[in-house]
Amino acid sequence: MVHVLTPNAPPGNKTHDTPTGTGPAADALVQTIEELVAHFQRGSKATAQQRVGLEHEKIGVALDPDGGVRPLPYEDAPGRPQIRTLLHGLVEKSWQPVREGENVIALRRAGASVTLEPGGQFELSGRPQPTEAECSAELDEHLRELLPLAESTGVAFLGCGFRPLGTWGEVPYMPKGRYRVMREYLPTRGALGVEMMKRTATVQANLDFTSEADAVAKMRLGIGLGPLVTAIYAASPLVDGKDSGYKSYRASCWLDTDPDRCGILPFMFREDAGFRAYTEWALDVPMFFVYRHGTYTPAGGLTFRRFMAEGFGAERATLADWELHLSTLFPEARLKQYVELRSADAGPLPMIRALPALWRGLFYSDASQAAAWALVADLTIEEREQLRREVPRRGLQTRLRGRELAPLCAELCRIAQAGLRALGGGPGVDYLEPLLAGALAGRCPADDILAAFTAAGGNPRAFVDKVRLRL
Repeated sequence: MVHVLTPNAPPGNKTHDTPTGTGPAADALVQTIEELVAHFQRGSKATAQQRVGLEHEKIGVALDPDGGVRPLPYEDAPGRPQIRTLLHGLVEKSWQPVREGENVIALRRAGASVTLEPGGQFELSGRPQPTEAECSAELDEHLRELLPLAESTGVAFLGCGFRPLGTWGEVPYMPKGRYRVMREYLPTRGALGVEMMKRTATVQANLDFTSEADAVAKMRLGIGLGPLVTAIYAASPLVDGKDSGYKSYRASCWLDTDPDRCGILPFMFREDAGFRAYTEWALDVPMFFVYRHGTYTPAGGLTFRRFMAEGFGAERATLADWELHLSTLFPEARLKQYVELRSADAGPLPMIRALPALWRGLFYSDASQAAAWALVADLTIEEREQLRREVPRRGLQTRLRGRELAPLCAELCRIAQAGLRALGGGPGVDYLEPLLAGALAGRCPADDILAAFTAAGGNPRAFVDKVRLRL
């Protein structure tokens, strides 16, 4: 939620800001499971201190003079659209560059960051904010800086959850060391991990917890409601310029990425769920890499449990290593010193603004949290997994116990609105209207993207003009 670079963190790695003077230093050695559990415990906030954060990925395309549309490279010939130019343009607007070698690979400013995903997706990771209104204002400020710069350099950013045009092979990887390791490891675990890396885009909300019990309740709710949120936000129907048959091809990619680090975490629904259970799970997920002295070294299947007990060559496990490892786990709800909700496709801006409102209304009102949990509390693990696998294809038309999800999703939106009203109201109630309207109509952003694609009649520039992000 607060994303800063600690002295020992890799460039561009987003870590939670521990208040000065509390907790161990990032380079402190960790030797016991209790120390790892304590890391989560330090995340607890008083109710009045709970905040909400927004992370937004967006897919850029280069608009060539001949009318072509292609993926945006990190760098290219002088004068051609490239990511490096955009990053340097934002540096001129008071963003501080973060380098890996000679390359600028991230930016930071006043607790916020701009980072690059593997295929060049631009991600804004905002500061923790009191309400969704401040999240929206921060997003708009970022886009007011980025979009005119992009337009002036022949770049458009798209409101969708999967790169709709071009093939996987045409998308270049970004020059970040961690991605070199991941793209070699993930194909050994699933067929679509590299698709996830290069061509997907998501929007994510981050929220605080007040205690271990509250963290468990929010993790359960986030995982349990994840398929409903995926259905509401589905915005990735096109693959290689064709209708894929999925409402959220982005979500389908996560089904075949890496079973070790993805999924619904059945242990979180057991009575003994807690920080210790999540820690025990994370300890046995193979590490991607060990980061030292500017270099990511493949961990070769080493788990964090073994790393902590045996070391990695001469290196011993530190708190920074643990934080980095936690960032490489990909369940639908992810636990750090806050809870990350990761089930939504990136899409049109009204949907982006609504996500922090949706989760804040569900999480921070006791009555709404209970009402939302009641929607999915009695599902079996098998039903939860079935939903996770069927929603990417069918979206709001997915059936659960003989009933389409759309009415259940509409009820979820109403519960969130009631929660926001109980928290004092504000513009977030209105932010949720597009979600509610879509659920009532049984229509998600993927339907609008397909309609735009059809209306463009095969003209890629005409299609881009319909789905590009505009303030």
